[in-house]
Formats: sequence, structure tokens, C-alpha cells
Amino acid sequence: MERLHVASALTAPQSFTSGVEGPAVDPAGNVYAVNFARQQTIGKVKPNGEAEVFATLPGTSVANGIRFGPDGAMYVADYVEHTIYRIDPASGAIAVHAREAAMSQPNDLAITAAGVIYASDPDWKKNAGRVWRIDPDGKVTLAADQLGTANGIDVSPDGRTLYVNESVQRHIWAFTIAPDGTLGGKRRIASFADFGLDGMRVDVDGNLYVTRIGKGTVVKMSPQGRILAEIALPGKKPSNISFGGPDGRTAYVTEVENGQLLQFRVARPGLEWQQRQAGGIKAQQ
Repeated sequence: MERLHVASALTAPQSFTSGVEGPAVDPAGNVYAVNFARQQTIGKVKPNGEAEVFATLPGTSVANGIRFGPDGAMYVADYVEHTIYRIDPASGAIAVHAREAAMSQPNDLAITAAGVIYASDPDWKKNAGRVWRIDPDGKVTLAADQLGTANGIDVSPDGRTLYVNESVQRHIWAFTIAPDGTLGGKRRIASFADFGLDGMRVDVDGNLYVTRIGKGTVVKMSPQGRILAEIALPGKKPSNISFGGPDGRTAYVTEVENGQLLQFRVARPGLEWQQRQAGGIKAQQ
């Protein structure tokens, strides 16, 4: 029987800087994470752990969250220059998809099946945060305000709910996504008494996987906030998570303390992996 929830290293310790985040997986199983070897880069890691620099961001840009959109492009949140970049996965060409000076620092991204991006935007100095909506044409609109330090973010399988967590306040909120992309019906589904929250991803059943930075675990939760499992990691500072592998059932976690990518197996595929497979996005070998 396959062993689930047993974490191991995919890359060597300190192969990434302490700014390691992301990650995102293409249909060929390559894992992309930011700040490989040095700041401002995006690393490409093959399923066997071989890694190389895939792209270097322009100017002073430093990336955080990465997602693949339904168009097959890679979208990257740059928290220094308040930008969402669009990167062609075949050529590596980098273009500005959206830029908004009013953002504090776009952090993590969620993308709907229609290509609408929601970006979490924490203001660490004020322990506050917001969520921005970026339409497929690059138009930026404030979607939610008066949050704590908004960080992990994802969309439910039916596309009707946006989940957002707060790192410092340790709450997880759910918003109803209206047909026009606006958010409403804010409700709290979970709170934690200790340690921080960082990345968050949804599986095909709608369960949430949340990284517990400082605790060194990933929590699996039901859509209603019930804890279903807690996975221990080699490293106390997991920053983000994504799903991939040949069946979508390998979880990849960026870990800050050791500057590396970790992996473990789960029972059900990640939602983003399933959506990419259905969309027929071109694989990069």
C-alpha cells in the first residue's frame, strides 16, 4: 500500500534562497518555484530533482506566488514592483499583465477557470491586507478590503468560493464569488491558536491544504474547516504548496528554513492539476 503524507526532499538544502515560494507544476511534472540559487529568479525543477534557472525577472522585481492560467501561461506575483507578470512557458518571454501602485505587495495568486486572477495583498507593517481582482484583460479592481495579513488564496472546485487566509491573525475566510467576479458573503471557516498560516491549495474534493509556517506542518481541512490530517515536514517554515506528479497526487512544498522543495503523496489530485489536464495545456519537457 502506498504511504501517504510522508515528506521527503526533492531538492538539496539551500538550493533556493530564504525567499523560496511558488510553487506551480506544469503538465510535464516540472515544478517552478521562485528564488532558485539567487533572488529574482524562477527555478525549474524536474520530477527527479534536477534544477535550473528558468527565468530572471526584470528590474528590481522579486516574485512570490506562481500559478498557471487556463491559457497555459505562467502568472507571477512580484511584491516589489506591484506587478503580475505573464510568462510564456515555451519561450520564457516575460510581459507585464497588470501593475497597480496601490498594492502593498501582491503575494499569492488564485485563478478561476475563466482566467480571472485574485491576488492576496498583505500589508505586514499594519497587520492588514486586501484582495485584488485582475481580469483577463489586465484590469485591476479592489475585491476585498479590511482583512488581516492576507496570504494563501484559492478557488473552490465549483468556482463559487474564494478562500483567503491571514498569516498573523490565523483565520481562514471564505467569500462567495458572484458571476461578475465580485466578492461577498464573507465568513470565517477556521481559526488557529498558534503558529502562522501561509500557502493554501484546494484538491478536487474541495479540501484545503494549508502550510503552517513556524510549526512545520501542512494541515488538510474540509471546506467547512474541519481538520482531516496534519502532515509533518522536515523544516519548520513551509511557505507554499502545489500539486503535481503523473496523477496530480504529489504535493510539493517550498520550505524556507532549509531553502528547498519537499514532496509527499496525497490520496486525491489537486484541483489545479485536474483543471490543467482538462484544458490540454502544452507540456514543457
